[in-house]
Amino acid sequence: MTLPQLYLVVLIGCVTVLVSIAAIRATHRLGLPALLVFLGAGMVLGEDGVGIPFEDFELAQVLGTFALALILIEGGLSTRWRAISGQLAPASMLATVGVGVSVTVTALGAHYLLGFAWQTALVMGAVVASTDAAAVFSELRGIGLPKRLSGTLEAESGFNDAPAVILVLAFSAAEGLPSTFELFGLLVWELAAGSVIGLAVGAGGAWLLRRLALPVSGLYPLAVFSLGMAAFAAAGTLHASGFIAAYLAALVLGNSRLPHRAATQSFASGLGWVAQLGMFVMLGLLASPENLLHMLVPALLLGAVLTFVARPMSVWLSLIPFRFSGREKTLLSWAGLRGAVPIMLATIPRSEHLPGSQSLWDLVFILVVVFTLFQGPTLPWVAKRLGLAQSGVVQEVDIETAPLDAVDGEVLTITVPKGSGLAGIRIFELRLPEGSAIAGVVRVDRLFVPAKADRLRSGDQLIVVTTPRLREATEQRLTALARAGRLARWLGETGRD
Repeated sequence: MTLPQLYLVVLIGCVTVLVSIAAIRATHRLGLPALLVFLGAGMVLGEDGVGIPFEDFELAQVLGTFALALILIEGGLSTRWRAISGQLAPASMLATVGVGVSVTVTALGAHYLLGFAWQTALVMGAVVASTDAAAVFSELRGIGLPKRLSGTLEAESGFNDAPAVILVLAFSAAEGLPSTFELFGLLVWELAAGSVIGLAVGAGGAWLLRRLALPVSGLYPLAVFSLGMAAFAAAGTLHASGFIAAYLAALVLGNSRLPHRAATQSFASGLGWVAQLGMFVMLGLLASPENLLHMLVPALLLGAVLTFVARPMSVWLSLIPFRFSGREKTLLSWAGLRGAVPIMLATIPRSEHLPGSQSLWDLVFILVVVFTLFQGPTLPWVAKRLGLAQSGVVQEVDIETAPLDAVDGEVLTITVPKGSGLAGIRIFELRLPEGSAIAGVVRVDRLFVPAKADRLRSGDQLIVVTTPRLREATEQRLTALARAGRLARWLGETGRD
């Protein structure tokens, strides 16, 4: 590539990003996921549009796998343990038994309704089995679901990519379908080994970063992401699930109260968006509008099977051991959005030259686009009709930690969100542990040292100086006040997860 060609590629890339970002604002108001904008941008740039040729499915698979690992790391870092800790069991059932049920039902539909061979039908079922975290939560954000439902959906979307990828790879093998025993052993090994590696890297990395005083705060986000990718690569090298390893490592790191946590999460969010944008545009480049139109009817038929039969059956059967109401199961069934992950997974059989894989890829592409357009905007309406949408949900306080090496101390920055119990509390009513001190309050870009009788307001940033020994107790006290107000202790609220 020459320097002028590099300039042109960078210019086209930057214009695409900026136009897509501008379009996201409009689609967000309509309740449409951002993936549709990026996929559309890729199709416009493709051979039938601007004319950029791209047909390398093997390269798309490699780059898509890398991008998905980054997206899962971002998801793990942004997931609060308290939000999913009580829902790990049902989420794990949905991500394993639920995926199996969905694969089976969808494969039956692909074989008997569309005439796919059994191997291709099973690949099809595995490709569309997992839900997409980015697609789901871009729609549910602001609805205010009960924590039980939001936690289940969040954990499921983080866990179910790994089993789906394992099944797609197993079913796409050139030597044919594996035996049931071989498939079960493969799933157990890859998920178990990947989980152990992810948890070990996350715990070890958190222990190390808490004891390292890095000279620049920007190094902390880079170190955290490097640890997540190290877990992904280590698991892959050992033929374990890199996706579950990356997600669990990031989940542990994101909930380990590391220094500069807010900066790390901001960096993760930005890098996650870059990964999503790049993957979606790349997948859009692979699409041919002419081929997609031929698969419209089969995609609608199989999408109906997936949406109205396979997903509900997977939810209702997986959650039999748990006390979910019929309304909750109905919402969980409808919230099973498929995003760009199935399209990326469909590049695997295409790169393996599986018979019928081109038709499979075209079908999956149009299925994801059409049913995202159908399900996405209706999710808030469905939640309200089921009586599960809550208004006025109070946000948790966001506490950022920064080290003070000179005095072996730390600074906590507490943002008071709208509706928080901290709003209206006087400074003397905070009653922080002895040894923690109020350093100041930032209000409307103005920093001042508050008097004991001053009240906190929504939007304030409270600056507290504490020590590592007192930090946990201080955060628990502030969290309790945010949840229950000045009567936190009287009401039994301790701030513990």
